[in-house]
Parts: sequence; C-alpha cells; structure tokens
Amino acid sequence: MRIQVNERFESRLPADDTHPYRTGAWRPQTTEYDAWDLDVEGEIPDDLNGVYLRNTENPLLAPIDRYHPFDGDGMLHSMTFEAGDAIYRNRFVRTDGFLAEQEAGESLWAGIAEDPALAKRPEGWGARRGMKDASSTDVVVHAGVALTSFWQCGDLYRFDPSTLDGRGKADFGGRFPPEGVSAHTKVDEHTGELLFFNYSTDAPYMHYGELGPEGTLTNYIEVPLPGPRLPHDMAFTEHYAIVNDCPMFWDPRALDAGRHITRFFPDLPTRFGVIPRGGSTHEIRWFEAEPTFVLHWINAYEDGDEIVLDGFFEHDPSPRLPADATVDERLFRYLDLFALDSRPHRWRFDLTTGTCREEPLGDNVREFGMINGRHAGRRHRYSYDALPVEGWFGFRGVVKHDLETGREEIYELPDGVYGSETVMAPRDGADHEDDGYLITFTVDVDRDRSECLVLDAAQPGAGPLARLALPERICSGTHATWAPLQG
Repeated sequence: MRIQVNERFESRLPADDTHPYRTGAWRPQTTEYDAWDLDVEGEIPDDLNGVYLRNTENPLLAPIDRYHPFDGDGMLHSMTFEAGDAIYRNRFVRTDGFLAEQEAGESLWAGIAEDPALAKRPEGWGARRGMKDASSTDVVVHAGVALTSFWQCGDLYRFDPSTLDGRGKADFGGRFPPEGVSAHTKVDEHTGELLFFNYSTDAPYMHYGELGPEGTLTNYIEVPLPGPRLPHDMAFTEHYAIVNDCPMFWDPRALDAGRHITRFFPDLPTRFGVIPRGGSTHEIRWFEAEPTFVLHWINAYEDGDEIVLDGFFEHDPSPRLPADATVDERLFRYLDLFALDSRPHRWRFDLTTGTCREEPLGDNVREFGMINGRHAGRRHRYSYDALPVEGWFGFRGVVKHDLETGREEIYELPDGVYGSETVMAPRDGADHEDDGYLITFTVDVDRDRSECLVLDAAQPGAGPLARLALPERICSGTHATWAPLQG
C-alpha cells in the first residue's frame, strides 16, 4: 500500500476518553489520506467501475457539555474503483462551523443533547437553529458532484466524488433556501433531478423542492403542517414525491419554553403528503396510516392507481427505560434499532379512493435499506438492509431481502467487526436488478483495522470477493452512496 497524508489535525478530546461513541468502533480519526496500490485479498472485479462514498461523524473537539454522535464533524470517505484497481481517500467536510471551531480551538455551538443557551456563538444552523451544521449525515452524487448534508437542515457541501476536492457550497443558481436542506436528498437517475425537503420551527414548517440536472432550482413549495415536525427522510416515484408527518416530534409545551424534547404521540396518525413532481402546494394529497416513526424509506413506485412505499416501521418509537436509567442511556435509546423494533413495512396509497393500506414485510429487526439506484422511484424487487447491533448503534452485517418471495440471504460479520451502510453497485452492462456488487467499509476493533469489502449482490452470503485494506481503522459511520464514473 502506498500512502500520502493530505493533512493531520489535532484532537482535543480527552486522552482517556470513555465515551461509547468516541471509543471502540466510533474512535475518531485525525488524519486525511490518499492511498493506492492497496493490499487486496481476493480480486477486484474488472466490471466494477465507480465510487463508493460514505459520510460519518468524526469529532475533534470536546463538547461544551455533553456529546451525542450526531454532533461530530463530518468526514467523507471514498473508494474509487476502475479497471480492477482502487484508490481510497478521506477528508473532513470543511463547513463554516468546522473552520470557525478549528480557529477557536473549542466547540462554539451546542449539540443535540446540550442547552442551546450554552452556545458561544448566537447564530447557527439547523431546524431548531443555533446548532453547528457539520454536514456529517448523508451524501449523494448529483450532476457528477458529491453533496454532503446535515440531518437537521443546513448547507450542501460540494466535492469531486473521486478526489474529494472541495467545490464550495451548493447555491441552486442563487436560490438556495434560507431554511437549508435536510439530509436524504434524492437523485432520480432517470431524469437527473435532485429532490429535497427541509423543516423548521416556523410555519409552514416544511418545504419541498426540485433541482434540475444542471443544478438550478426548478420548484420550491410550502408543505403546510399542523406544527413543527421531525421528518428525516422522503421518497419519490416517477411522477410523485412523498413527504411525511409522523407523530413523533418536539413536545409543543416544551418548545414554547425554549426546550427541544422529542415525544411520541400515539393517538395521532402517521400522515403522508403525496406531491406531484413539479406540482404546487394546493395539489398535495394527504393519506393517514397507523402511528409510528420512520427513520428511513427503502423506495417507492407506482402500481396502477396506487403508490407503493416501503420503509421501516418502528413498533416502539419511544422505548421506555427503567426509572434508574442514566442520562446517557436515556439520550442514546433512539440509537438502538432493536429497542425501536424497526422492521420492514409497506404502505399503499390509492390515488382513486384516497385510502391507505399497509402490511409488514418481515419479522426481523433491520434498517438502512439500500437498493439498486437505477430502480429508485421505480418498481424494485431487492432491498439490502443493515443488520443492527442490539443495544448500540452499529451494523453487524447485511441481509438481501427478496420482496417478491420473502427470501432472505445474510452476510454476517465476525464478532468485533462492524459494517457501514452497504451500497449496491451495478456491474458494467448489468441487465437485471441484482447484477452487481455490494460494497461496505468495516471496522475491526479487535485487530485495529478497516477494510472495504466487495460482495456479489446476487449471493452475498457467499462472502467477500475482495477485501481492500485501508490505511488505518476508520470511525463507524452512517450513510453511503454509489455513483458510476463520469465519462
């Protein structure tokens, strides 16, 4: 392996750190690398050409008071595959907040678990305002440019997908929304459009927008809601976008007192707003379903007069804890997908009758479902879901879920090894949905190393076709994407 260091940063975290999300699989990095001539076990397929990108939270500074993993600085990782070879790179996302805190040498903004009054800068970002936009949650590639985003709405930071060279912030042709953009923007590979939403504590509480293939804003509308909400994801079909109003959001009474306390309201329905692409506010149609919270959707498509939406239904969105639970146990309970009892689920919206039908798609806990991106917004058969670690936020493997037959095929990582969100990369000339590869980064705590794994998407249970060693053990992460190489 040949390595070149791009930049090293100083960590100001405690030397004897014991925080569960700054140690072990979540131990942060301080060095940016370029690495090539990688050590490979197995063989990189010649027909795998494109880039795997993963974003994550990677803190460098001690928090003002209490750290939550969603507060960490963004770090982008890429593995570029071309003609049987691969190059790895990683870079911090140099947001405005990151640069200001690096210059100050301390945290300037309060995190999700901290009192906003503790912030040392009055201005900030986020749906609740006053937070640091770390751009550490999601990453997509639109019009050949990688875009990173923050889960509570902020700027979109632009990168070359392969080199990770920064290209500044997206401006949408001078019309970037003042409310920012939420994580989980959606790219329609068939039209080249990017679809997005945002939310805030001010009416109308949500907006929906569309970006053309050339990067200019083509539609931006209000989505009226009864009050502030906490949507995290959206979906789309060939002709519609789907946003949601789940009954778990900031407690209105606490919000009036200036506190942001999340509460589940089981007496309220889950509502779905179906918006014609290119449509207006008055064209939004609302459908009601059983109360839950959905962190991530898998995909949506049109089936005659119905819209089919697949996602992960939380059967216990606000798990109860014993009276003697610690502050951290209370804080991190929403990170345990087993406690939330998250399982695959399907909703059907009848555009003729205005009714909704729903059904479970499986009995086992899983989340972070990925599909072949060429089927995004169109009918899909396969979902590649992360198998979570019980009691903690981490992934212990991936399951290929055949939604037509119900058959599941699992690739499980060894004890002490944790994966990333696993993308599906179609092979060159692929002619069916699962004709390609699954790619993920791993964190091996016991052996203090990380690898990039390449599996056959048609039979992931057979194990890796290739293992590519990384320069050092990386920090566990959240979301990832795949993009073919630009011609």
